[in-house]
Amino acid sequence: MYNRNKQNVYLQNQVMTATPKKLIILLYDGCIKFMNLAERAILDKKMEDAHINLIKAQNIVMELKGTLNFEDGAAIAEELDTIYGHLNTALIKANIDKDAEQVKKCCSIMQDLRASWVEV
Repeated sequence: MYNRNKQNVYLQNQVMTATPKKLIILLYDGCIKFMNLAERAILDKKMEDAHINLIKAQNIVMELKGTLNFEDGAAIAEELDTIYGHLNTALIKANIDKDAEQVKKCCSIMQDLRASWVEV
């Protein structure tokens, strides 16, 4: 129990002191984590766990979509908006169908996007 509290304090401090770029990377990390958990849950036939983790991933995708700045670099924002919209739709379908392969594809896209942010 004590270790969990230390971890929560650490994570909270990490978020509170992060730069905007680091916050985006943390969102990508969380989304990738939840997609991986969902994929594993589907393969293990733990459908409720899969649903919960896919909803968490969808929420993060929508948070990323909501942070887009269409004033500066509108072309990039529009492209990311399209990608995030596609990902959200694909995650909804993967959740309905409990399709581990679809989750894996979405996760791969998120990993590529995360890698791009790290390079920036």
